[in-house]
Amino acid sequence: MSHPASAPIGVFDSGIGGLTVVAALRTILPAEKIFYLGDTARVPYGGKTRETVTRYSVEISEYLLQKGCKAIVVACNTASALAVPTLQGKWTIPILGMIQPGAEAAVAATQNGRIGIIGTRATVLSRAYDEAIRSLSPTARVISHACPVLVPMIEEGWLDDALTDAAIERYLRPLLEAKIDTLVLGCTHYPLLKSAIARIAGSFVQIVDSAQNCAVLLRARLVAQGLAASEGEGALQVSLTDNSIGFLPVLERSLQIQFGEPAIVQLG
Repeated sequence: MSHPASAPIGVFDSGIGGLTVVAALRTILPAEKIFYLGDTARVPYGGKTRETVTRYSVEISEYLLQKGCKAIVVACNTASALAVPTLQGKWTIPILGMIQPGAEAAVAATQNGRIGIIGTRATVLSRAYDEAIRSLSPTARVISHACPVLVPMIEEGWLDDALTDAAIERYLRPLLEAKIDTLVLGCTHYPLLKSAIARIAGSFVQIVDSAQNCAVLLRARLVAQGLAASEGEGALQVSLTDNSIGFLPVLERSLQIQFGEPAIVQLG
């Protein structure tokens, strides 16, 4: 099926943390229409099996295709690690996850070959970033660390807080002791803490935001396939599978974007 350049980009996540990816897309692709679906009825994906996450991802992708989306961004690190290869095998439209863009940017950024990854337990245990980085640079040393308390702190709005700084410092300590010079933010929530993480990591460490690099890569893919919108102000529609918007005001304040009243949709 061919799509016009005016068709929307579909973006999905298990919750609403993926709206940080939407913010990056809107900055880099301001003329694009974006349809965001947060699967808040079934969040989190982190404790679910590969088969379940893949089934959810296929179901959501089919829904986005029915909405006429010309490309799909999987704004969820767990779904990116477990389901993106299946999605890419089913459809020919551009389908991007968070892992490959982050890995490519990290390999390009590192000078000493020591790359740190922080993310949720599910993402770290999947070793998806490790494998993607080593496929690009076999000699790279990858040091991954799960940071389970950061997401609850972010969702509480503790973005500039001594407790959050203490947690970041504790999580980063083994990575800094390993002399990393590049750090991948392997969770869509973490860009909200980018300033604090950069300050604690120090100027020697380059911070890689997978959302930002995914947006850059998507722009290149759309241009190459003649699918990039060339004019207009763009638009954003946010839909959720359950009415769970407590974190939305934090995102709106932090990203300085008004997401509006989300629509509630039922899949299947």
